[in-house]
Amino acid sequence: MFEGRFSLGLLASLVLVACSDSDATGGGGSNNDASDGGGGSNAQGGGGTNAGGAATGGSTNDGGSGGAPECVGNGDCELGSICSGGSCVPGCADDHPCAGTLGCCDGECFDLMTDLEHCGSCDESCEDAPHAEAICNGACGYEPCEAGFNDCNGSMVDGCETAGDCACTPGDTQTCYEGPPGTDAFPPCQAGTRTCLASGTLWGPCFDQIFPIAEICGDNVDNNCDGTVDNVLDLDGDGWTPCDGDCCDDAASGNCGTPGLVNPGAFEVAGNMVDDDCDGVVDNVLGACDGALASNSSDALDYARAMELCAMTTESPALPQRRWGVISANFYRANGAGTPAANSKSIRQGFGSGVNPLAGNRLAVLSTGVAAASTAPNNTSPNYAAFQGGQNMGTTSPVPSDWLTANGNNFPNAPGCPEPQGGTTANDPIMLKVRVRVPTNAKSFSLSTNFYSSEYPEWVCSAFNDFFLTLLDSSFVPGPGQTANPADKNLAFYDAPPAGGSIYPVGVNLAFGNTGLFTQCKNGSTGCGSGSVSGTTNTCAATTQLTGTGFDVVNPPPQFAGDPGYCGTNNFSGGATSWLTTSGNVTPGETIELRFVTWDTGDAWYDSLVLLDNFQWSVDASTPGTKID
Repeated sequence: MFEGRFSLGLLASLVLVACSDSDATGGGGSNNDASDGGGGSNAQGGGGTNAGGAATGGSTNDGGSGGAPECVGNGDCELGSICSGGSCVPGCADDHPCAGTLGCCDGECFDLMTDLEHCGSCDESCEDAPHAEAICNGACGYEPCEAGFNDCNGSMVDGCETAGDCACTPGDTQTCYEGPPGTDAFPPCQAGTRTCLASGTLWGPCFDQIFPIAEICGDNVDNNCDGTVDNVLDLDGDGWTPCDGDCCDDAASGNCGTPGLVNPGAFEVAGNMVDDDCDGVVDNVLGACDGALASNSSDALDYARAMELCAMTTESPALPQRRWGVISANFYRANGAGTPAANSKSIRQGFGSGVNPLAGNRLAVLSTGVAAASTAPNNTSPNYAAFQGGQNMGTTSPVPSDWLTANGNNFPNAPGCPEPQGGTTANDPIMLKVRVRVPTNAKSFSLSTNFYSSEYPEWVCSAFNDFFLTLLDSSFVPGPGQTANPADKNLAFYDAPPAGGSIYPVGVNLAFGNTGLFTQCKNGSTGCGSGSVSGTTNTCAATTQLTGTGFDVVNPPPQFAGDPGYCGTNNFSGGATSWLTTSGNVTPGETIELRFVTWDTGDAWYDSLVLLDNFQWSVDASTPGTKID
């Protein structure tokens, strides 16, 4: 293996329910494992969609013949049904609620206004009193006493306790209460008064009693008389109630989309005609927030803004203020400690003359040298310095320990290329670490990245494979049809076709083997430097995005022993991937951390850099990794 590059002049070190409830055999079976006969909607047999017994008329799942799966995720099913085994079956989930006013309780839909076992909330059940049947009208109550019995003491704790007529003196009065037992103990609910009729055998109607009603937001009254003020039910199970600002807590609220995805913690989805974030305006997506950022800003939050992460929040706000956004951002060296070189970062209006921001007005630049292009207006503050030959920024650190451990304490590498040189030391490293609360309706994110390296072409497939990582810390657990995030947390990798084959970490060795991901470059010979594996690239599409960057220097002279400077007609001082899309999956509403890290491998020379821009959320899960736009 080639052990180092020595300067000729410097000598320096080197990402609902709409079916039958039948459990019987024959037509109409709805989710049975062994029902027979035709016509079952989800049974094995005629038109069935689940696995099951030996009936005729095939299913679309395991138990019969049929076409493609009915669904891949819950979003493919109507409200009140979820995706199970490729079929929509009755049920609900946190992100896919029941239809109408039904509530989701342990994965099943119940009418909280009438269901005795789930009355007003999932955990409230109504119990019969002696000689009086319980009813549910959004809160527990009772039918009139059964024939031959009376509630003579006015308390439903012991039900209709008197067989026959009540014996009393005409004109006598007593307190009475016909609301849910115990609720009269909490104002404004109160017991009433009833009077013994002239016959002396019956009590008259109960007057002046006040029953519970549905909780009203913000009136500082315990309207439902449960002992707590303003505790409105969370009907869609998204963690927000109308009192917390949820403008779509159930489907009856109007044309507000899927209730469980609409609340103040959501991001605004462009073009869906829904006020996703409940700010009172439909489709008002966030505008640009990077128009006046200084190119040499030292505030890491500005670099988040340059990527279109414009919403800012705090770590633990009260629920009504718990919106999505950036909680914090900081710069470190590659191991998450120490301070990187000040000139290794910048915020630019573009890069060179061929690259403009994909969104907003600025893009972020992280470099192992100086984060500047060779031409105005992006060549000052900090000032441009040549990438080939490179700049020793005088900083080192270990690489991210969790990533290294997950890779067996070795740098992952492009297949067929030499092991990286220099152990596990990162030279001239820089890390941008961003902590973000995810929107409650987001399942994934993407951002655009563009990796440049002066290691191309002569040090392609060498021990000097400079790295760029996008490390994601998330609690995401894949559901049916979804893909897990990488075990080593790095989203900056390319899965070369066919999927599931060779994996290439983002770095200059992406250009080896014609993966097609290094496209802003000159075709021709690669790996002509001493100790590199020689090859040929023919997938370069253009050099437009190199123009004016400093990676477009023609016929650069040798800088080191064993360094030819370039490879024959492949005679630019560097190359780039062009814009790529890096994606990862998240859990709605969680707090994630993103770490963008780059460093020189093997020595501090021949610099690389990455552009970051166009961060976006999505309501759908993604295939994690990096691909061509």
